[in-house]
Amino acid sequence: MLALAAVFALSACGLQSGSAVPLRVGPGSIRPVPELDGVSITVGSKDFTEQNILGYLIEFALSAAGAQVRDLTNIQGSNSVRDAQLHGQIDISYEYTGTGWINYLGNETPIPDEVGQFEAVRDADLAAHGIVWTDMAPMNNTYALVMSGNTAKETGVVTLSDYARLIATDPAAAATCVGTEFNVRRDGYPGMARKYGIDVGKVHKQIVQDAVVYQATADAEQCRFGSVAATDGRIPALGLVLLKDDLGFFPKYNAALVMRKSFADAHPQVADIMAPISKKLTNAAITELNRQVDLDGREPAEVARDWMVAEGFVTAR
Repeated sequence: MLALAAVFALSACGLQSGSAVPLRVGPGSIRPVPELDGVSITVGSKDFTEQNILGYLIEFALSAAGAQVRDLTNIQGSNSVRDAQLHGQIDISYEYTGTGWINYLGNETPIPDEVGQFEAVRDADLAAHGIVWTDMAPMNNTYALVMSGNTAKETGVVTLSDYARLIATDPAAAATCVGTEFNVRRDGYPGMARKYGIDVGKVHKQIVQDAVVYQATADAEQCRFGSVAATDGRIPALGLVLLKDDLGFFPKYNAALVMRKSFADAHPQVADIMAPISKKLTNAAITELNRQVDLDGREPAEVARDWMVAEGFVTAR
């Protein structure tokens, strides 16, 4: 029922076919591919900065190769993107290995090795749902908790075990802001609390929009700690300090391309085109692109296009 509702919601908004790619590009190192000339490909993403950037990277790459690309980025929520892909409303997107393993496939225990996690989700999702995972990037956008530098000095907290002890001894000193998804996901606060023995009844927790967490935690008035995505550009810009996940709870969240098997089999050139791009997506690279959007106020499409041009993959038109 939820899957049907998500698909209906996309259809009701008139988004099922997508819209035009927002900026034009020409060939660079990515040359026109005859097999993709005029092929209609719909690219999807979730509705946050990094995902929009990743979606546009795919769009510009495939446009330069000659495909007729449609833009269906900025879909609200992970499950909506997943349902849209399973039901054929989007053809390709970047997804995170930890999200696939924990949220889509229902596993409770992550695999600590990045390659091992990728291979496990690749094999399981193909067998269960006919979804192909390929071209894993080195970037690992794992969940994390952060604090300001002043909070670190005042509390002496370095690790998540330290944070758990602070909640047990002085809950008010560990006031925490969490994003809406992180608050309920099994790979978010509930699972972290179980792993670290946190009594959730003692937690002074506020549920806020993800974008609010960063500045609120930096100010350390409303929140002393906050949930973040580890590759967000606001972390270094605001001087936030990552807490060490000393018990290794959080899964690896390497970005990788996901496609239905039927689409991947019909268009094997897509993975070949995207492989060099994925290899360039390090934590440092994506954090800088995120920063340009969230701190400098630039549009995700422009940031993605300019990076593709700077790397020589495409040319601007």
